[in-house]
Amino acid sequence: MAIAHAASGQVIDVHPPAASQPGESRSVALFKSDQLEVMRLAMPAGKTMPSHWVNGEVMIHCLEGEVDLISGGRTQRMKAGQLVWLQATLDHALTAVQQALVLVTIVLRKTETKDGASASTGGD
Repeated sequence: MAIAHAASGQVIDVHPPAASQPGESRSVALFKSDQLEVMRLAMPAGKTMPSHWVNGEVMIHCLEGEVDLISGGRTQRMKAGQLVWLQATLDHALTAVQQALVLVTIVLRKTETKDGASASTGGD
């Protein structure tokens, strides 16, 4: 079953509905277009998103809680209300210091495949 993404002009709530159990919120792709992808990551304390990179620029916005961002050889603590922009192809990882809600925005870049077709890359 395909995940339903928001339509152009549709107002969406980046905060998940109240969960029946603490930490029960789930991560979800909010929308994806040819050039942009936005995801909400629900991260229980201790959860790690392993180091990786994407071909486009990335914005990470900590909405709730605290996460450690590991990127460019250093670790930075992000608290609710803070955001960071990362250049394309920069390795990065996240670890939830406490239960956190993170909004991730990726600028998708077109790359050419071996057969000459174009494809979007990204997808944090």
